[in-house]
Amino acid sequence: MGHVIIAIDSFKGSLSSLEACQIVTKAMESTSNKITMIPIADGGEGTLEAFYTALGGTQHYQTVTGPNGQPVQASFIILPDGTGVIEMAQASGIMQVTELNPWNTTTFGTGELILSALNAGCKRLILGIGGSATNDGGIGMAAALGAKFYNSAGEGISLTGGGIGELTRLELKGLDPRLATIEVIIACDVTNPFYGPEGASVIYGPQKGADSAMVQLLDANLKHLAELIHQEIGINLQSLPGSGAAGGLGGGLVAFAGGRLQSGIELLLQVVSFDQLLETAELVITGEGAFDSQSLYGKVVAGIAKKAKAAVVPVVVLSGAVLVEKKIYQEAGISAAFSINTRPMSLLEAKENAVENLRQVADSLAALWNLKSR
Repeated sequence: MGHVIIAIDSFKGSLSSLEACQIVTKAMESTSNKITMIPIADGGEGTLEAFYTALGGTQHYQTVTGPNGQPVQASFIILPDGTGVIEMAQASGIMQVTELNPWNTTTFGTGELILSALNAGCKRLILGIGGSATNDGGIGMAAALGAKFYNSAGEGISLTGGGIGELTRLELKGLDPRLATIEVIIACDVTNPFYGPEGASVIYGPQKGADSAMVQLLDANLKHLAELIHQEIGINLQSLPGSGAAGGLGGGLVAFAGGRLQSGIELLLQVVSFDQLLETAELVITGEGAFDSQSLYGKVVAGIAKKAKAAVVPVVVLSGAVLVEKKIYQEAGISAAFSINTRPMSLLEAKENAVENLRQVADSLAALWNLKSR
């Protein structure tokens, strides 16, 4: 009846991380006298929920400027240690727009959330920046915090991906001075550069509504912004993996807010003291929608398995599909992997039945673990 850690990622299109963790936790309750549930988020949608569920704290709600300039409801949390956690998707996310167009979207609302967290006294900020609708390089965010961006006529530019094309001068002296006194950690799970063939615009612009012509213009705009930042601040954003995250917001937070880019899963595991939890754990249960070759490279399952392997704690993966050979996943520190689909079915059917399928397999795993405990 030992300690079990349950840390499962979302099953995209079927189950949120919290829902998946709750299903497995209920199944395992009879097997353990201690269960630690850690909903997983890598910086995208669900980041606030993950941190709040794992650590508690206080939630703060407010109206901010949405990606299209219209007001939206958003929130941030303050953890018990005073750290503020912001999910940019709440203010500037793709779920906040009805018409996709990264030429006209802004991160201004994300900057407003940062300002509110500063006003609340936060000395450390964690920003999850996945799920963006933007491609503005973070200039909207910076403007909400006091930066100014001008065109050749000395007029303020549009704080959007398209507006960057008119930018000729940065004025950063008005940036909130508190930014220089706090720690800003940027949680992201991508390593894309600011611009170029693998950059923000080319790789993610089409998902946000950009056609091929717009992609090229947006990419040129981010290159232009990066060159101005290099000239004015001395920071080479193109050399920073992850600077292209969230349409360049990753790089903008580094340049304008003194931020530091970090793997989202590594950050979450660090904040919840995962290494310390492993000291008393007898089993870790993790999982995701599809357990494939990508799962073992910097993703949730890989991050958890690496730490558990070092602590000699067995790891079980529950997934919609298991596409990794046993020899390979065992070398990565995973003891076993199970598909939650109990019979052949289409992807649509699997998604529709994910709750019941996960419950059945979790119940079977619990029964097996009970046998081990006798």
